[in-house]
Amino acid sequence: MKGLAERGNGVRDGTREERQAILRRAATGDAAAFEAIVREHQSMVFSLACYFLHDPGRAEEIAQEAFLRLYQNLGRIESPEHLVQWLRQVTWRCAIDESRRSTHQPSVALEDVAEPAAEDRAADLLVNHRLRTLVASLPPRARMMVILRFQEDLSLAEIAEVMKVPVNTVKSGLSRALSVLREKLTRVLGESEYEIA
Repeated sequence: MKGLAERGNGVRDGTREERQAILRRAATGDAAAFEAIVREHQSMVFSLACYFLHDPGRAEEIAQEAFLRLYQNLGRIESPEHLVQWLRQVTWRCAIDESRRSTHQPSVALEDVAEPAAEDRAADLLVNHRLRTLVASLPPRARMMVILRFQEDLSLAEIAEVMKVPVNTVKSGLSRALSVLREKLTRVLGESEYEIA
């Protein structure tokens, strides 16, 4: 097996057996193996936290917390697939906790969440910005469902597993969140041609 430093990307380039071996080595205290795991998954963890919090600084803190928890729980991780699932779940929980700590806002129904003021209709780039703003305005659970589905491209079953809820809860939560987003985006833009699938 090539050295981790020679690989460049670390774990991603290896076979499942190599990734499993790196995971076992990290669990026994091998710092280079743990570093390879961090390099492999740091963009996913940071991206998930950043899309949820919309604050790169806080997202970095969440990523650090997630990897600290990983280090403390390496012995419990059963496989490379379990590792990815575990990291997503811990990142989600840490981001939710951080969101609650920093905003101290009471829970509000999706329909009652204020939408941003309408801006000039300049370019479709603004549609993306507005959509991100609207997603950020969703309550934490709905926001995470949308992010996991459309940013992380997880299946409904994978989202259910990460969030520890039934698949039907994910289906109805996503449906409701997308309906609210579609309605608010249409109102903000004043057009019905923008569809959220």
